Amino acid sequence: MLGGWEIFQDRRPVRVTYRQQRLIAVLALYGSQPRPFLAGMLWPNSSEKQATGSLRESIWLVSHQLPGLLVEGRDPLALSPDVAVDVHIVRRQAEALEMSHGPQGELERVRMLETLRNAELLSGWYEDWITTEQERWQQLRVKALERLAAQFLEHGETGLAVEAAACAIATDPLRESAERLLLEAYLFEGNIAQALRSYEAFRDRLNDEFGVEPSPRLAELMAPLRISRNPEFRPAVGRNGP
Repeated sequence: MLGGWEIFQDRRPVRVTYRQQRLIAVLALYGSQPRPFLAGMLWPNSSEKQATGSLRESIWLVSHQLPGLLVEGRDPLALSPDVAVDVHIVRRQAEALEMSHGPQGELERVRMLETLRNAELLSGWYEDWITTEQERWQQLRVKALERLAAQFLEHGETGLAVEAAACAIATDPLRESAERLLLEAYLFEGNIAQALRSYEAFRDRLNDEFGVEPSPRLAELMAPLRISRNPEFRPAVGRNGP
């Protein structure tokens, strides 16, 4: 479900209708659920009788086209425990990053960066039940990218740190923690001009969106560079600052 809908059986792609995709996606995201819950979620504008009938038809189609995908039994409905879901795999990897025992080698970190780069959840799906999950997923994805950027920095892999932080910013352009990681990566590799450009662009975005300045902590990170470029510049400090 990341980067576009796909389902494989024995490593071969299987074509299923959009109605089947929706049912499978709900079970993949929410786990085992009662049938009335599924009917109401997937067909919110239908009567109870119509929604129940639509769900029954979808279950029949999935069971016959993809035998073994659903757990046998009437209620609640669930995917078989043998089904691998990419969302669950990436979530476990992200949780490992937060616990500081994520990928240990550069190659593993690069692979995870490539996974997260295009890991949008069911892009192009706009139903109410999925938009909430997409927002939650984006937060998890940004945090994982930030943690990955921090790990790249810890290992001196500044170019990859820039990529990871830039991916986080592309997902959430107003997130200061991601911007700080990007600036730290630029400064670590001595790319002063790019650090200044990135900071100014971030400041403009904040001002345009909310009419505020970056935090004093971020301004202080860039203060020595901005002072050298403009001797009259003085960084803003908080109320309790020096």
